[in-house]
Amino acid sequence: MPELPEVETVRRGLAPVMEGAVITRADVNRPDLRWPFPARMAERLTGQRVERLRRRSKYVLADLSSGETLLVHLGMSGRMLISGDPLGAFVHEHPAAQKHDHVVFYMDNGARITFNDPRRFGAMDLIETAKQDDHKLLAVLGPEPLSNDFHDSILVEAFKGRNTPVKSALLDQRIVAGLGNIYVCETLFRAGINPKRKAGRIAAAKVAGLVPIIRDVLGEAIEAGGSSLRDFRQADGELGYFQHSFDVYGREGAPCKTQGCVASIARVVQSGRSSFYCPVCQR
Repeated sequence: MPELPEVETVRRGLAPVMEGAVITRADVNRPDLRWPFPARMAERLTGQRVERLRRRSKYVLADLSSGETLLVHLGMSGRMLISGDPLGAFVHEHPAAQKHDHVVFYMDNGARITFNDPRRFGAMDLIETAKQDDHKLLAVLGPEPLSNDFHDSILVEAFKGRNTPVKSALLDQRIVAGLGNIYVCETLFRAGINPKRKAGRIAAAKVAGLVPIIRDVLGEAIEAGGSSLRDFRQADGELGYFQHSFDVYGREGAPCKTQGCVASIARVVQSGRSSFYCPVCQR
């Protein structure tokens, strides 16, 4: 499932053709994805200007001139693809409609944004912009890891007395929003922390040191266009490239990249998810 860097990459790709443009037509080709679409979604979107395109955790948020915000979650296989871009950043003409093109936005600048989702685990909702923080998907989220709201004292306090593994703690969206399995594995490797260690047993200085590492890992991944493992594509249809820089994720049995380390990357299943780590470098 796309994590923060992948969603931010999609947002950055969509912004030049969606921000300031009017949705002249919205085609909603089925009643639902993971959940039912909001009532009269096509009607409520048509004629609205996209005032601003934002990201919160793993959600893309489009603020509309109507005072509503379109919330988009890509799910396991969702893609938002641009065609017919008048700005010249994309060369794709409008392709023929595909089986899994569930929602299509026609913009007044000639661009077309297609939400394609073969597995249908994605979701869309329309919410009152002024009350967005009360939405059930957003109200439970912790601070954004790239924002000033996320800092060492916040993480140290969140870890105090916590008896869950540090891997699980970092995946808890109430502690920090947007982190997923890939980037937590990569963060813990750089920090030299075993994913099985109890969060509450890690020294405060070590916990505080996670903050800049998290930011570095996410920043590098965003600059690389995210990670493409199965279905993820950028808004122009291109793959992300951060998967070529993985230190541990998906590298079970491969040699550790730390100079002088002779260990191999190990894998352990935690809460149904694979954790990859170096048993020597990560204590």
